[in-house]
Amino acid sequence: MPEFLDFVAIDHVVIRVKDLDAMLGFYEGVLGMPVERRLDLGLVQLRAGASLIDLVPMDSELGRAGGGAPDPAHRNMDHVCLTVADWDPDEIRSWLAARGVEAGPVERRYGAGGYGPSIYVQDPEGNTVELKGPADRDQSER
Repeated sequence: MPEFLDFVAIDHVVIRVKDLDAMLGFYEGVLGMPVERRLDLGLVQLRAGASLIDLVPMDSELGRAGGGAPDPAHRNMDHVCLTVADWDPDEIRSWLAARGVEAGPVERRYGAGGYGPSIYVQDPEGNTVELKGPADRDQSER
């Protein structure tokens, strides 16, 4: 086995959810991720570019096998970061606001591509989703 694994990208993120309809409204309706497939055991997979966001309803077979429901004191993840191809922060913030989603400020944060702009939003169950723009030309820490 090699000393390290050569990771290329995030393949998928699995989020345990209480309200599937609300979460689909956000990921599919607001962020525009199409549903790729639904499995009977309780899994909905949405396409996010080359990656997938998997939603597992707590009342499904798969959800019941994973323990208790997430809540503000016991979150199901800290955040997931999605790189946005056509970065226009004003347009993104306007798009989100028109759909009732409050966006945080545009801030310079570090990610897989280095430092660059990003915006934090929250899905209906309180998970933070970071929308990331292109890497800055100046990669100094400032």
